[in-house]
Amino acid sequence: MSDLEDYKNYASQTVALAEAAGGTFLVKGGAMTQVEGSGPDRHVLISFPSREQALEWYHSPEYQAILPIALRSSTRDLVIVDGV
Repeated sequence: MSDLEDYKNYASQTVALAEAAGGTFLVKGGAMTQVEGSGPDRHVLISFPSREQALEWYHSPEYQAILPIALRSSTRDLVIVDGV
């Protein structure tokens, strides 16, 4: 995290936007134990009913409006993965 205060502005808006698009936060930060490899210090896992809904949320004008905050204030990877 390069700018925690700026990132908080982004994070304070993501839950409502994801939920409005059908998403449910399963993990948002929290304690973790790295047992193999290396990875980020923080994980966020959002479940959507479908890949299409996840992509629609990501590309929505509402999310795209706050995305620049996340990009300038953090180093991150974002992936969409089909689940079970």
